[in-house]
Amino acid sequence: MTITQLQYVLAVAKYKNFTIAAEKSFVTQPTLSMQIQKLESEFTIEIFDRQSQPIKLTKIGELVVKQTESILKEVNRMKAMIMEDKGDLSGTFILGIIPTVLPSLVPLFLKTFNKRYPNTNLVIKELKTDEIIAQLKENTIDFGILVTPLLNENIVEKVLYYEPMVAYVPRNHKLASKSILEQNDLDVDDILLLKDGNCFKENVLNLCGKQTRKNTLNMESGSFSTLINLADEGFGMTILPSLISEDISESRKKNILLFNNPVPTREISIIHYHNQFRDTFKTELIKVIQGVIRGKLQFSSNNVTAPTISLPIK
Repeated sequence: MTITQLQYVLAVAKYKNFTIAAEKSFVTQPTLSMQIQKLESEFTIEIFDRQSQPIKLTKIGELVVKQTESILKEVNRMKAMIMEDKGDLSGTFILGIIPTVLPSLVPLFLKTFNKRYPNTNLVIKELKTDEIIAQLKENTIDFGILVTPLLNENIVEKVLYYEPMVAYVPRNHKLASKSILEQNDLDVDDILLLKDGNCFKENVLNLCGKQTRKNTLNMESGSFSTLINLADEGFGMTILPSLISEDISESRKKNILLFNNPVPTREISIIHYHNQFRDTFKTELIKVIQGVIRGKLQFSSNNVTAPTISLPIK
């Protein structure tokens, strides 16, 4: 029995097809099949029912796959422990980032990180919060970046920064004449929201306190750019994370309004499962991210103030 054989078993169990499993494993189909057959012969069992379409696990095959998953997790943990002891940042790290953070944060740090650590293969996935937590538990990603706190005893959180929220208020809007916003200026029926599943939607609704939506026209979208376009078309206003607001056009920045203190803010953290060994990677990634956003955002929750955003004169 070899680690490679076990990896091939998991691949076939996942894709339910020997040819696809071989492609995903970067080997030929005969090679993959031969190695699995060797494993089956060693224990005089059949892991897969090859007569079914798609391929199914046999009864003993289900037990083998379950145990294989545990074995490979421990193998990966041992590799991570050894590399961490050496201070070695080579290899692949998989990072899950929520959709409302990824487009504004990744362009800021990725080039710097890759240049500083050329032997590290950083794979970034756009995942929702519940997907990040599930994949951390399954050990299919190494770290996540999302909004905290999560209040999950199995998750370790380290704050990266605190990101204030700003309002996008088009010129013809009833609040456009204001120079700064108070939270009680907000009308929940007048705010364009991200669709369900985005934690930023909940952040925005929390700003509106106990207000309940009454408007039958609830405009929701999966992207901030769509919300901005809808606001410009007269469908209301919207709330943006401050880093997102820096990426909009100069003409549209005239429509950005800041909130009065205490500024509504979201906490962005890097997280990992409690049994993660790669602290060196986490430490270096935090250094890079905080280095590139220094001056834009704060790293402490104490006295969080309005973001430093260069706004055009209205």
